[in-house]
Amino acid sequence: MKLKIITHERIVFEGDADEIVIQTKSGQMGILKDHVPVTTSLDIGVTKARQGENYKYFATMGGIFQFKDNMATILTDVCEDGCDIDVARANEAKARAEARLADTNTNIDTQRAQAALARALARLKAALTK
Repeated sequence: MKLKIITHERIVFEGDADEIVIQTKSGQMGILKDHVPVTTSLDIGVTKARQGENYKYFATMGGIFQFKDNMATILTDVCEDGCDIDVARANEAKARAEARLADTNTNIDTQRAQAALARALARLKAALTK
């Protein structure tokens, strides 16, 4: 089957996949060849594509997933190939988000801080998963 991951700026990935695992709003979903057609919203998380014995990991920051006729398409605002993620920068973002959530003395936007933490964790998982 084919997988295409598209952001507003570019095509992040386009190629064959034997298996795709996505993070939907209701949990993980696996897709194999000849899966029934499906369209679902994505949550912040990691998209995994298996190509034979090799895996590719992408930090996907929400979006839409569509599968039909053995063609999977992900439309998302932000997606990063795990190989391209700066782990030190992701760790710094994680630490900043955790500090904001732990600080009880200031008025913070909790949802924004939680989303920042989820994005940092997705980046780290995509970058560090082998």
